Amino acid sequence: MAPLNYLFLILLAFNPFQAADTSHTVSSPAGNHTITFELADGRPYYSVIRNTETVIDRSALGFELENETDLAGPFEIEYTESTTFDNTWTQVWGEKREIRNHYNELKVGLKEPGGENRELIIVFRSFDDGIGFRYEFPAQDNLKAFNIMDELTEFNLTGNHMAWWIGAYQWNRFEYLTNETPLSEADTVHTPLTMKTDDGLYLSIHEAALVDYSTMTLERTEGNRLKANLMPWYDGIRVRTEAPSVTPWRTIQIAENPGDLITSYLILNLNEPNKLEDTSWIEPGKYVGIWWEMHLDKSTWGPGPRHGATTENTKRYIDFAAEHGFDHVLVEGWNKGWDENWYESGAVFSFTEPMDDFDLDYLANYALEKGVRLMGHHETSATIEHYESQVEDGFELYNDLGVRAVKTGYVGHGQEIFWTNEEGNKHYEWHHGQHMVNHHQDIVELAADYKIMLNVHEGVKDTGLRRTWPNLMTREVARGQEYNAWGENQGNPLDHVLYIPFTRLLAGPFDYTPGIVDLTFEEYRPDNRVNHTLAKELALYVVIYSPLQMAADLPENYEERPEPFQFIKDVPADWDDTRVLNAEIGNFITIVRKDRNSDDWYLGSLTNEEARSFEINLDFLDNGKQYVAEIYRDSADADWESNPYGFVTEEKEIATGDNLVLELAPGGGQAIRFRVVEN
Repeated sequence: MAPLNYLFLILLAFNPFQAADTSHTVSSPAGNHTITFELADGRPYYSVIRNTETVIDRSALGFELENETDLAGPFEIEYTESTTFDNTWTQVWGEKREIRNHYNELKVGLKEPGGENRELIIVFRSFDDGIGFRYEFPAQDNLKAFNIMDELTEFNLTGNHMAWWIGAYQWNRFEYLTNETPLSEADTVHTPLTMKTDDGLYLSIHEAALVDYSTMTLERTEGNRLKANLMPWYDGIRVRTEAPSVTPWRTIQIAENPGDLITSYLILNLNEPNKLEDTSWIEPGKYVGIWWEMHLDKSTWGPGPRHGATTENTKRYIDFAAEHGFDHVLVEGWNKGWDENWYESGAVFSFTEPMDDFDLDYLANYALEKGVRLMGHHETSATIEHYESQVEDGFELYNDLGVRAVKTGYVGHGQEIFWTNEEGNKHYEWHHGQHMVNHHQDIVELAADYKIMLNVHEGVKDTGLRRTWPNLMTREVARGQEYNAWGENQGNPLDHVLYIPFTRLLAGPFDYTPGIVDLTFEEYRPDNRVNHTLAKELALYVVIYSPLQMAADLPENYEERPEPFQFIKDVPADWDDTRVLNAEIGNFITIVRKDRNSDDWYLGSLTNEEARSFEINLDFLDNGKQYVAEIYRDSADADWESNPYGFVTEEKEIATGDNLVLELAPGGGQAIRFRVVEN
């Protein structure tokens, strides 16, 4: 971590026992966001204003507890503290190198006036790009171990906003298409929940620093009022905890245009700083792998004549990666257990024993000799006890073999993750409850001990923990590329990737696995395809951020299409800066990012079924430098449905301040590398 550029923490007020003073405010550094905390009849509420516009009307705070009086008032204000914080910190990797963390904070200490005299602290932080707040349970005699039955936190919105959402408590976790409806048509939804007000203001509600707690969904209780709905344990308890402890931050990002939601780093700023002293082994990069061919049904995960993870096939991928500069080779189906009924039983996998036709030791060494590393794979089938009994041995083996990244999988559905109590009884949990939050945290910390970077599929949603544990590189937790191979209705609709940047990606990096250049699969799955143009597929590398970015297609398909493959080879996976040039949720987006390790910039632009023309100014380019724009665009006759391969590459000399016109076909896109040239 880089040293702080500047830091100051000023105590502005400390006022003990303000029973009569029941309203306090804190505004953001620029003064655009103001949070008001108040007690009404001793019960806590908050509200949020942006400039003069109410964003969150009076909303309740507090908790219902098991077998105890609710922790929701009446309270008295015991003290308040107001502080200002301002520093700039350096990401180990990310979409932006230097991030400013600037906020004003109000801490409110509450105490019950009689009886149990229990204490509750609520901390509010007001940023120029939104707000966050959390609860703290201080150490106290009358509140030790306790169970939360409900979190009463509300978000009382001021209108029936347009909302982009996916429903919670569904069988297939987070892997659904985005709904675009008025808020009144939503019931209980996952976060991030993104909305647009009638006045054109954009809001996104999520959470930050989810540790030892249950994930928050949002339940619409009445009208425009949302309430926290925590994923329960098997017995209905939401959270098991004890004082002292804290909750995750409840976050609201606020912006005048949707692109500013993307470049808000509020969620990262609400997480703790990096805890790893040595991060030299954490390196963003790109990978290829034995994965897509199974989704196409060209090969199988399990053993047999079409087994994909053979020594011979893996050597072919390693040679391909070495020739074209990729860092890792993912191999799925390498370990014993895939020949069993893994999907149903789960407890069949070995995480140290390879299949007979896969020589793990030889291939790991062969890859290192070629300047490449294997990427490990641990599919758990959501059988957590079985995985936890072996995972340390698996990480130790990978560490010995020079493996630095592991893709984990938790294929399972609904409330079917079980654990066994001391009496031998099984209890079944959701993927996103406190039980699994704690499991994933244990795996992240164990992986760090063995210098393993993680790529988590079917896991818990991102809440910015990558700042604290930078080996937690990327996640799935959304509907990815594989649905194009076998999903219903030919695969993902062409606007799917135009919702993701404003919803799922606001939480953090997404291993979408882009890079399919053979867009139609007549030989393997003729009823499916990638529903956009070739140029749009390339642009996804800039729009959808992941520090471990896959080139997902088959090697032979890249060899047949070297021109688009060149962009995939060139585009980085680690950035110095990110800017959104234009955006409309579900319709279009143009993002530029600067390479962290050079002065080159990259552009990705996407559209939905409508053709679009954008004139952009290149004022983001560095002054005093000349560039060549290496352009990968739709041809004049390109169309996602009738001519998805309509594709042109060309070069132009440009400089900062020039204008450039982007022509996007229906369902199309454009990708550009702005390469610095000398003289």
